[in-house]
Amino acid sequence: MSLRARRLSLFALFALPGLTIASWVTRTPAIRDLLGASTAEMGVVLLGLSAGSMLGILLSGPAVTRLGAKPVMITGSLGVILSMPMIGLGAASGSIPTVVIGLFLFGLGMGGGEVATNVEGADIERLSKRPVLPQLHGSFSLGTFIGASAGILFTALAVPVEWHLVVVGIIALGVLAAAAPRIISSTGRAPLSGRQDNARPATPVWKDSRLILIALLVLVMALIEGTASDWLPLVMVDGHGVTATLGSAVYAAFAAAMTIGRFAGGAAVARFGRAPVLRIGIISAAAGMALVVFVDNQIVAALGVILWGLGASLGFPLALSAAGEGSGESARRVAFAATIGYAALLVGPPLIGFIGEHSSLRIALIVPLLLVVGAIFLAPVVRPSNGTTEPSEMDQYPPTLLDASSSTRASAPSAVAGARR
Repeated sequence: MSLRARRLSLFALFALPGLTIASWVTRTPAIRDLLGASTAEMGVVLLGLSAGSMLGILLSGPAVTRLGAKPVMITGSLGVILSMPMIGLGAASGSIPTVVIGLFLFGLGMGGGEVATNVEGADIERLSKRPVLPQLHGSFSLGTFIGASAGILFTALAVPVEWHLVVVGIIALGVLAAAAPRIISSTGRAPLSGRQDNARPATPVWKDSRLILIALLVLVMALIEGTASDWLPLVMVDGHGVTATLGSAVYAAFAAAMTIGRFAGGAAVARFGRAPVLRIGIISAAAGMALVVFVDNQIVAALGVILWGLGASLGFPLALSAAGEGSGESARRVAFAATIGYAALLVGPPLIGFIGEHSSLRIALIVPLLLVVGAIFLAPVVRPSNGTTEPSEMDQYPPTLLDASSSTRASAPSAVAGARR
């Protein structure tokens, strides 16, 4: 199998979860209405997605180590694909439990499959000796933009949610069927000799004060990205009085800003370094969120969303890149930071839903906004440690569990951001 074919297939598999999650997000106003759910109940519905993502992250590491990246990648993608008709049909029937289960399946598949795709991407990077991961994460955002654009069209044409999501599931299945045969089977699988049962226990990651601060930064960046993915169309519809179609369009603008930020951000990081770029990004995200919360103007709010997306685009990957440095295995360090980040996705949706139910969704956004403002002071922790220098070409993209050396592949992989990326 040629390296080019593997790379193109992986681009498609990275875009697949972006396409599907945007299809769900753009139809949340319609799904909310079909379910007859309150804002607080929608927070509980979204908890299914977060819980599935967390479980997928926790299970996927040992699975990739034992089975290799390909079967985990395919299984995760199938979970994402099957969730689409389940969510659509559950919404059409007014069944909140069915939608929650569908979102849980989606999160489980995306959390597990995304780890495997990053393992495969790191291997392609190692063989090609050129950066691949920045564009791969950008392809997730590109898939999100395509899915959001299609969601605008389906919403404008008043296509029923169930038909929309069933069609997306069929398209995604076709993408998987075309891409899967071009992915090799051995990537990421640890040989039996590589499993060191008698190895000396590593130092606990929670004793590293720098890593703790990085993990807090990951949590905040995950929260502000996840808040947009979970709530942005509803914020625009309920908080700014736009139509459901325009709410979807604003989310598409957010996805486009994320895509641009990820494809273009590597050059800025290479020139100026992680910390300055991250600080500017956090300030941009905070300014954008403040416009959405405090300015009662639809155009200004839409412009704020673009600033929000540009600012959030590199935060999660750059923080995870910093987490991979320092003493101890990169895999364990990134796993720790990523798990803390996903905790934000467990707590964030119901918290924002609860506050929004008792005030408004715009007021509820003040909570992540305050956290983003505080994160400005955490930006310096992403500077390279252990005497490494920046900028460099390899600082342009976040490490995966294989970035330290080929031996790292024997370690349990962890998530790197894509979307909520």
